[in-house]
Amino acid sequence: MGTAAGGKAYFQRGSLFWFTVITLSFGYYTWAVFWPQSIPYQSLGPLGLFTQYLVDHHHSLLHSGYWLAWLIHVGESLYAMVLCKSKGITDGRAQLLWFLQTFLFGIASLSILIAYRPKRQKQT
Repeated sequence: MGTAAGGKAYFQRGSLFWFTVITLSFGYYTWAVFWPQSIPYQSLGPLGLFTQYLVDHHHSLLHSGYWLAWLIHVGESLYAMVLCKSKGITDGRAQLLWFLQTFLFGIASLSILIAYRPKRQKQT
């Protein structure tokens, strides 16, 4: 979906690189919060040692931070809807795609929408 209909249906998929990094990071974070006993800490080098330290000494902070991260993603998604309206993106499907992409990938998606500059309609 591009800038069809003067931007009313504008949607742009984010970078595959950032989506992969975010998916793997959030997946690892989820693993550390909910199934820390199954992580092979010694096999992960410095990341494993750091994760084990956090799980052993700051698990409640990890748990709170996890839910805070999702709350921030919800806020970013809602802000994406405000931006869609302010930038003239009125197509319901495009708005839904922006909402979902921003919910799942946060600022990696939202930054694309923030940077979008709709073309102004010529006055006749």
